[in-house]
Amino acid sequence: MDVKKLFYLLCALVIFTTLNTNVVSASGFASSKEKVKENILDNKVSIAHRGASGYAPEHTFYAYDKSHKEFNADYIELDLQMTKDGNLIAMHDEDVERTTGHKGRVEDYTTQELKQMDVGSWFNKKYPKYAKKEYKGAKIPTLEEILDRYGDNANYYIETKSPDVYPGMEEKLLHSLKQHNLLSNQKLNKGQVVIQSFSQESLLKVANMNNQIPLVQLVDKDKLSTFTSEDLKFISSYAIGVGPDYSDLDKQTVQKLHEYNLKVHPYTVNTEKDMKKMLNIDVDGVFSNYIDKYINLKNK
Repeated sequence: MDVKKLFYLLCALVIFTTLNTNVVSASGFASSKEKVKENILDNKVSIAHRGASGYAPEHTFYAYDKSHKEFNADYIELDLQMTKDGNLIAMHDEDVERTTGHKGRVEDYTTQELKQMDVGSWFNKKYPKYAKKEYKGAKIPTLEEILDRYGDNANYYIETKSPDVYPGMEEKLLHSLKQHNLLSNQKLNKGQVVIQSFSQESLLKVANMNNQIPLVQLVDKDKLSTFTSEDLKFISSYAIGVGPDYSDLDKQTVQKLHEYNLKVHPYTVNTEKDMKKMLNIDVDGVFSNYIDKYINLKNK
């Protein structure tokens, strides 16, 4: 083969290879970049407040299973307290009396002592419409038990409760999340874990340890209207959103928060009337004890 023919043959080969690569790449089969998975936080997320707590005892596996497996809520919401022996458990109140009937504070009991307490019977008495005999004797779950049970098949919306009472709870939380492989960039970019708190100090501490975790600043009722532009700018520097009382919101307020690139996740929206209002004013998701109702409404 002479040099000229060899040159033309090589040129043809280069052109064919280039065209073939472009066709394959355009079809998506040989793209070197994996398609970025959707971030669930970009949807109008359904956050099961303390699990499906309108139908089952709050912060028990009965409530979490119902919200996650039956209702397919976007998030299981957890409130964390810390035991005397330094374990994180799911309980809303610092005091155990409301849900256990016992006296005292969570921090005064060991995990084993708390595990002896019944956190289901109170629900049956207060909400006889939804009472079930199996709720009697329900146990307080630890964070580790929750993460072991659902793993990376669930999304978690976690509140650091009273972090001033429990120094070091943020470190323990992030350690547990890391141990369960929930702090990878892929998981965080999908919005699989969100940490929320009324304590700005606690959120800033988390941000300092890992600035990739989506954070939400909870806001006390009636406080949202007192925030200045500087306040909102500062919040948006460390948080992706705010969690105000739903009654503090109207369309104009939501629009203003969106101008600061803050998502709006109001609590606790339990009636269909209020859910419709929240959808109409364009919030980015809600906390609800009856999250199935919100899911049905937003999917209409």
